[in-house]
Amino acid sequence: MEILRCEGVIKKFGKGENQVTALNGVNLSVEQGEFAAVVGRSGSGKSTLLHILGSVDSPTEGSVIVDGVDLGTLNASEAAIFRRRKIGLVYQFYNLIPTLTIEKNILMPLLLDKRKPEREYYEQIIKTLGLEEKRNMLPYQLSGGQQQRAAIARALIYRPAILLADEPTGNLDRKNSREIMDLLKVFYRNLKQTILLVTHDEKFALEADRIITMEDGRIIADQSRR
Repeated sequence: MEILRCEGVIKKFGKGENQVTALNGVNLSVEQGEFAAVVGRSGSGKSTLLHILGSVDSPTEGSVIVDGVDLGTLNASEAAIFRRRKIGLVYQFYNLIPTLTIEKNILMPLLLDKRKPEREYYEQIIKTLGLEEKRNMLPYQLSGGQQQRAAIARALIYRPAILLADEPTGNLDRKNSREIMDLLKVFYRNLKQTILLVTHDEKFALEADRIITMEDGRIIADQSRR
C-alpha cells in the first residue's frame, strides 16, 4: 500500500536573478512499512523535500499525497491538523516545550485534540525509549539523547502514517546517535512504522532498506536494499 507519493515537485525560493531552485521535478513513492533513507550533499534539497512532504512548506509546483490525502487541497489549519495526526516529524533539534513535563510534551498532539492516549501504547513507547523514569521531569533535566527520545515518542504517539526524520542524530554524539538509530529500527520492525530518514551519515543510511540519493534538487538514484 502506497503511503506517500509526490509528483513533479518543484520548489523555488526568491525572485528574478536571485531565484534559487531547491527542488527540480521530484517524483517519489513510499510504501507502507518501508524504511527509506534520503542522502545527498548539503544543499542537495533533501531537507526541503522533507519539509514539503511533511506539509511544513508547500511546493511551487507539483503534488504531494500522504495516506490518500492531497496536501495541496488543505488550508493552513487543515494542514496543521493533518500533520499532527498523520505525519510524525523529528528534527535535529528537539523542539520540546521547556515548561512542560516530558509526559505532557509526548502527549501534546493528543492534548491539542482533547483526546486521551491509549495507555498501553503510550507505556510501550516510553518503555522502549527508556523514558519511564523521566516522564515527570522537565526537558532541561534530560540529556540531549533523552530529549531526542522524547521527541520521537511525541512523533509516534498518534500512530502516524509516516515518520519523517530530518537529521535526527545531527546534534548528538556517536553513542547517542547509535542508540537513536537502533530505536528507529525497533519501531520500524516491531510496529511496522513507515520511516523516511534524511541523513548525512552514510553508515546510518546503509541500515535502511532503501537509499534515495539527491543532487541539485533531483533524485539521481533510488536503490532498494531488500
